[in-house]
Amino acid sequence: MGDTIQSVLVNIAIGLVTSLLGGGFVWLGERAKRAREVNRRAEFFGVRPGETCLVVLGGKHDSPGSAHYQDVRAVVELSLLAGELGCDATLESGDFRGGNGDRTEFCVGGPLGANARTAGHLAAHLPGVTVHPYDSARPDSVAIEVDGETFPYDRRNQEYALVAKFLPRESSRPVFLVCGQSAVGNLAAVHFLRREFGRVAKELSSVERFCLVIKVSGIATYEFHRAELERDLSEVAFG
Repeated sequence: MGDTIQSVLVNIAIGLVTSLLGGGFVWLGERAKRAREVNRRAEFFGVRPGETCLVVLGGKHDSPGSAHYQDVRAVVELSLLAGELGCDATLESGDFRGGNGDRTEFCVGGPLGANARTAGHLAAHLPGVTVHPYDSARPDSVAIEVDGETFPYDRRNQEYALVAKFLPRESSRPVFLVCGQSAVGNLAAVHFLRREFGRVAKELSSVERFCLVIKVSGIATYEFHRAELERDLSEVAFG
């Protein structure tokens, strides 16, 4: 009788230990999986936990000193992203001057009167990119052109955003540029890449430097939610 009770107790103890070990391994596996996910996301966006990110926000092209609410929403998403990756974020306006130094810079807004810093980044680092000026009489108004390929602006229907990551030679951390044809494009690009960075990263030869075009369609119905990777132009955009 005593041996039977002892055997039952031993089996129970073994079962408890096995359950605890199994649960511990599952927990460790999930923790390692989450850590890999965070590291991949941080690598794609060019940030390091514990650092401070610089967010540069452009203004409305027709209302200096104010920002479009969808650009503000894009900045909020970037700030949340920074927080998820263990970073702080500071905000500057589009007339910010100077290098980003040891801070990863997220620069949001198009160059056509909205964000002067975007215009400077394009001129200095992406000579293969042209953003055509606004002219309601021309079919290429606000179109993005790269290596002879044109991405037209069809307001409130189908738009594009150029997204580029590069390292200025005077800085130790990269610039992550979001240059949409409108504030809708800016928000769509940020929202899309925050969710789909892993899939996009698999299609790139390198996440250290890239230039992408994000297409936003069905805007009148879906606003910024229907976005997809249209083209990888990394080989031609940087000149």
